[in-house]
Amino acid sequence: MKVLVVNAGSSSLKYQLFDTESSAVLAKGNCERIGIDGSRIIHKTSGKEEYIKETALADHSAAMKLVVETLLDRKVGCIGSVDEIEAIGHRVVHGGPYFAESVLVTDEVMGILEKCVSYAPLHTPAHIMGIKGCKAAMPKTPEVLVFDTAFHQTMPKEAFMYGISYDMYEDYQIRRYGAHGTSHRYVSGEMIKLMGGVAEGTKIVTCHIGNGSSISAVKDGKCIDTSMGFTPLDGVLMGTRCGSIDPAIVPFIMEKKGYTPAEMDNYMNKKCGFAGISGVGSDSRDVERAMDEGNERAKLALDMLCYQIKKYIGSYSAAMGGVNTIVFTAGIGEHVSYIRKNALSGLEYLGIKLDDERNTFGHSNTPVKLSSDDSKVLVYMIPTNEELVIAKDTEKIVNDLNN
Repeated sequence: MKVLVVNAGSSSLKYQLFDTESSAVLAKGNCERIGIDGSRIIHKTSGKEEYIKETALADHSAAMKLVVETLLDRKVGCIGSVDEIEAIGHRVVHGGPYFAESVLVTDEVMGILEKCVSYAPLHTPAHIMGIKGCKAAMPKTPEVLVFDTAFHQTMPKEAFMYGISYDMYEDYQIRRYGAHGTSHRYVSGEMIKLMGGVAEGTKIVTCHIGNGSSISAVKDGKCIDTSMGFTPLDGVLMGTRCGSIDPAIVPFIMEKKGYTPAEMDNYMNKKCGFAGISGVGSDSRDVERAMDEGNERAKLALDMLCYQIKKYIGSYSAAMGGVNTIVFTAGIGEHVSYIRKNALSGLEYLGIKLDDERNTFGHSNTPVKLSSDDSKVLVYMIPTNEELVIAKDTEKIVNDLNN
């Protein structure tokens, strides 16, 4: 089945066209600056030159129309008819308390999705625009929603509840939801395959470490805890996000700086993390380069992240009654050996032994074993592939619909 995977942002629309039988990406691209001057499409079909076209894109419907036209273009496209696209899968950041699994788009589902806006106000409106844009461009093509939060819905109540009054949970569903669930689901599933394909008995800590980072405890193939919380601000230090802090810091800074709630939210999300600690920027490559040049604040930022990852691995080992596998993924987890090495340093008591030579492998598009052969705990780098998970979920739901 050919499945178009869509990830709609407020002014962008990223896409990949999959052949789910071979898991091959036939084409991919991004419509940039939707509704803004200078909008364009950057498109790449497998085996062909990259194609860039600057054109006005008033909204997501116009963007999707351009995506379809580009995929059909004889010179730069890869399909002969729009009917070859049998389904569309959408990445949705937050399903709130309503969605525990991927679902087919219906009028009822769209009504419920509207209720999720308050849980991810920066993302959900853009997703809705993307869904409507696809409907306008391909009205007969079934659409499926795949939620970043769904994988974490197996957490027990003692793990997802906060120590605030229970009425806040009852009235507003304030609880831990997590994020990056599609990535955690993919890499834990790939790790289980490497371990023989049986989920029962596996105790995996998955470390999705990038500009946004989260860590999950996956026991018997199911998530029992995760570091991100009610929003993606919680957990470890990130590119520009502060991660977990004492809640009393919030009113303290607001009073000292005279910040409004919106300004405080912007501060915690965009002016902290690597950028705020190092003073260099949010990109780990820049921070690592500055550390190598002797910048102590840059080193501090990286070491803070390593320390926090280490604490989560230890706490999740306790929660699962042990750990037999640790997986690193995402931009930093896949590429920065310093983070992996120092996050695991001192955890030898858990049976973790990293092989330094394996850990400095460079770049790989396939899983790499990082632990030594005598390590009691397996350590792997597994490149994530969230889009493939979305494509596979979409294929299954549409096939079930047709059968």
